[in-house]
Amino acid sequence: MYQLEPEVISHRATAVGDSITLQIGALAKQMKAEGKNVLSFSQGEPDFDTPESIKSAGIEAIQQGKTKYTAASGIPELKEAIIAKLKRDQGLDYQMDNILVSCGAKHSIFNANMALINPGDEVIIPAPYWVSYPDQVVLAGGIPVVVGTSMESGFKITPEQLQKAVTNKSKILILCTPSNPTGMMYSEEELSALAEIVVRNNLIVYSDEIYEKLAYGGKKHFSIAQVSEELKQRTVVINGVSKAYSMTGWRIGYMAAANSIIKAAGKIQAQSTSNPTTSSQWASIYALNETDKDMRKMTAEFNKRREYMVSALNAIPGMSCLMPDGAFYAFANIQSFLGKSSASGKLVDSAGFCNNLLQEQNIATVPGSGFGAEGFIRLSYSTSEADIEEGIGRISQWLKTLT
Repeated sequence: MYQLEPEVISHRATAVGDSITLQIGALAKQMKAEGKNVLSFSQGEPDFDTPESIKSAGIEAIQQGKTKYTAASGIPELKEAIIAKLKRDQGLDYQMDNILVSCGAKHSIFNANMALINPGDEVIIPAPYWVSYPDQVVLAGGIPVVVGTSMESGFKITPEQLQKAVTNKSKILILCTPSNPTGMMYSEEELSALAEIVVRNNLIVYSDEIYEKLAYGGKKHFSIAQVSEELKQRTVVINGVSKAYSMTGWRIGYMAAANSIIKAAGKIQAQSTSNPTTSSQWASIYALNETDKDMRKMTAEFNKRREYMVSALNAIPGMSCLMPDGAFYAFANIQSFLGKSSASGKLVDSAGFCNNLLQEQNIATVPGSGFGAEGFIRLSYSTSEADIEEGIGRISQWLKTLT
């Protein structure tokens, strides 16, 4: 078969890597298909089905013939529902020209990057970070500036760290709260302190709030856009229906930002994907307006699993894990096990740890290296409590065999 020369592929495409979370998820599914008893803690989506009422809204839209193109930026009715949600939950006032509906929160971030980043612009990204942030910045021609955090700081960047990372090329700060992969949340006080540095250095903030509704222990999500009107103008709020309403496959996300940013990002979208799926938009209106009460049941179940998983992980000698404030991930410290060996070989790093664990115990986890935090692994508690109990038990027994 004829093979194209490697140089045919663009530098842009070769500069980025595959998503480690998608890779591991695909491998776990393949192993399950082969008949192996795989327990997957790698998934980044709720294990609950989309509520029947939301499904019905989507089906009704299809039956009513709402299957044609819409405006590339989304239907007015969904924009109105988003505006109402932001006012209701965050007290933020936006107009129709401040909203862009896209094919998921990831797509919203991509559009923002393409609209705002010029070659050489620096984007400050606290680590641990969601795996796609740095690669998306590279795709847009920017330079990711990764700032490491620690368990001691709650995996949150401090104002001092942010100021130290700023140069004359700095343009954007990316915050994710609640965080993927750590589940930690920034408080109003912490965000207000960061906001001072943002204003002082004329930065734009991406506030990734996709896990906003999944908060526990009395914690309440606060957006940096709420700090002041100036911060609101400097902030691109990113959100969607995927996590809160268990609608990952419906592919609806949105951004709220200054009109100039929305207009630029909208042009990028119009020349690439055009409008998000029409029936999904109509279903999302129902989700935003009608189903918060239903989804609180899902959040309550996640909370039970969170407490069980983190307690079980901390009971394993040599392992430690902070109790997450939100999302559905635990980020466990495995540093004391690196350098040891299992049946498959030496655990050189977190990737080796996760690979050996999957091969030997059929348990899928995600290495911290994929999130810019070597020496940790991410485990999702978006699975049954029975699977969590069995899985943590397997991990505990396996760790005892390391030499």
